[in-house]
Amino acid sequence: QVQLVESGGGLVQPGGSLKLSCAASGDSLSVTVMGWYRQAPGQERELVAAVFSGGTVKYRDSVKGRFTISRKAAENTVYLQMNSLKPEDTAVYYCKTYGRVLGGILTEYWGQGTQVTVSS
Repeated sequence: QVQLVESGGGLVQPGGSLKLSCAASGDSLSVTVMGWYRQAPGQERELVAAVFSGGTVKYRDSVKGRFTISRKAAENTVYLQMNSLKPEDTAVYYCKTYGRVLGGILTEYWGQGTQVTVSS
């Protein structure tokens, strides 16, 4: 069974910073891409950033220059450093990965979500 455990959300003032963490665990889990999505009330879930197994990273335009995604591949852990936060960054942030357990089929896995609120 694969679990993604997120942490690091909270309330922060505009201009502040937060760092999200996500650790994926499972028997002989091998992951490829790891990423962060977010969903604000009444809106669709959207990709924030992703890091691929080869090291390539991808960001949505609105967070470029403010957010940094990083990964500890050996630990199946991904981080999202968020700086210069804006009220429009307020959302539930979800970790997502694609992985194989014991060499099985490639499967999509999601974390439970962590709330990020940017407000004065």
